[in-house]
Amino acid sequence: MKFRIDNMTCGGCARSVTRAIQKLDPAAEVSIDVDGRLVEVRSQRPEGEVAGALQAVGFPPVAA
Repeated sequence: MKFRIDNMTCGGCARSVTRAIQKLDPAAEVSIDVDGRLVEVRSQRPEGEVAGALQAVGFPPVAA
């Protein structure tokens, strides 16, 4: 699944996004492009749960 996160602007944001996803699914693989504000997630969890976890930590995602 891929998301665009408009307010992810730095490495610290990227770490927060990664932590939120891996808290939900410790086995998730997360690839982040900070400049493009894109996140690609490989997880067994449903897309809605991942999006909810990101929203909960202040990084509202948009499906990319």
